[in-house]
Amino acid sequence: MISKIHSVVPYGFDGRLVEVEGDMNRGLPAFNIVGMANKTINEAKERVRSAIVNSGFCFPSKKVTINLAPAELPKDGAYLDLPIALAILTLSGQLIKSDTAKRAFVGELSLDGEIKPIRGIINIVEAAKNAGYQEIYVPSRNLAQASLVTGIEIYGAKTLQELYLALKKQIPLDTASVKKPASEHIKAPSGPIYDHIRGQQLAKRAMTIAIAGHHNILISGPPGAGKTLLARAAANLLPDLTPREMVDITKIYSIAGLATDEIVTKRPFRSPHHSASATSIIGGGANAIPGEISLAHKGILFLDEIPEFTRSTLEALRQPLEDKEITISRANRKSVFPADFMLVATMNPCPCGYLGDSAHECKCTETQIQNYQKKLSGPLFDRIDMNLVAEKVENRDLRKPLPDSNHEHTVVKNTITDAIGRQKARYGKDGVYNSSLSSFQVSQLLKLEAEAEKLLSHASERLNLSARSYFKTIKVAQTIADLDGSDSILEKHIAEALTYRKR
Repeated sequence: MISKIHSVVPYGFDGRLVEVEGDMNRGLPAFNIVGMANKTINEAKERVRSAIVNSGFCFPSKKVTINLAPAELPKDGAYLDLPIALAILTLSGQLIKSDTAKRAFVGELSLDGEIKPIRGIINIVEAAKNAGYQEIYVPSRNLAQASLVTGIEIYGAKTLQELYLALKKQIPLDTASVKKPASEHIKAPSGPIYDHIRGQQLAKRAMTIAIAGHHNILISGPPGAGKTLLARAAANLLPDLTPREMVDITKIYSIAGLATDEIVTKRPFRSPHHSASATSIIGGGANAIPGEISLAHKGILFLDEIPEFTRSTLEALRQPLEDKEITISRANRKSVFPADFMLVATMNPCPCGYLGDSAHECKCTETQIQNYQKKLSGPLFDRIDMNLVAEKVENRDLRKPLPDSNHEHTVVKNTITDAIGRQKARYGKDGVYNSSLSSFQVSQLLKLEAEAEKLLSHASERLNLSARSYFKTIKVAQTIADLDGSDSILEKHIAEALTYRKR
């Protein structure tokens, strides 16, 4: 007798269909699993056996063979526990084939028969939907995330026994319903805001431009100038997530195992330590899981004291900064993860931090200063849209009382929202910012006034701008124009954008 249960496993940023085939023959009692299964899946034999018995069912005392097809697809994790158990229940006659036909199942089993939540549920449900399945059964604690996928009936079960009774149409199961998180507009910002930052008007202006156009920015300055505070305040100025972005971010966090039963409703702010390895930043490992650049997708990747990161880690950022995605290749798989993040980096002007500070003497040698600043290579620096210096705040300004309201924050947030609205109207869809335009799109879609073009041409020769820097200057100028409510790029917009190309 043969039984077949359909399932799905996550594979990179997508999912792959798996058919769990069961066969039962006479002979000495045995339980074998074949089909490119790793140690985790082989251990499912004991989990499934205990779950079936402890749920009140009979485990057959015959030779049982489970095949996971396609055999060439590497399989990892406990996603297939539930399909394996259902295949055995069908082989033993406790379920009939029509109970599970044209349905997909996924879930991890505990020894007492509880169906535990799994990673990557959105990948799984999307793959099942795209394959034409109309129903999928998942752990009940995954229902919140699964509800982000529409067009397929999603049922959640808490235990193997509960699922069995539902398949026999004796009890109903919980179903996924589309969750609509409350608007972030009506919530008070948490963490620092612009009103909490004393001085630094130029730095605030630059950060506003960076957020409005999704531009990468590098802030340099002495210790205590407020560089980190600026970066953290920027997180409160990011626009609200669109429904599609919410799905993609939640999907990444689910794959990484950072969220199994909740929906990510705020843009991420990731701040890895400089001791983090290149793999943890870029992603990878034996199972190709997303790294910090993917966890920062549609949000901010904050690299505090960027020269302290290893050279290999920083150079690995060059490709995803351009392509907005990262391809992780391994011997048996290739995974592509999105990595459309806004890079916010900070650095000191020298190793001691006091170069150019009138109140502190810099004790670094010229060689030390050059070596420190060269840790950020030319090709990587070329991919940063904006570079500014945060000046030291005078002590007398630090004693000024902070405002009780968040007036500055509100004004800046509304200005950014308006600028993003202009970009959406220009490009015809959400999530496309000035920074993401190709050089061809810049030429086709952005309008420079004659004086602005003349200034840019003259400055590009004097500053010896690369082709990438040339187009980045135009894109930053377009964001400044959007903040001003201008339909075209004026000379003053180019002039301001050029001030952020210094090194």
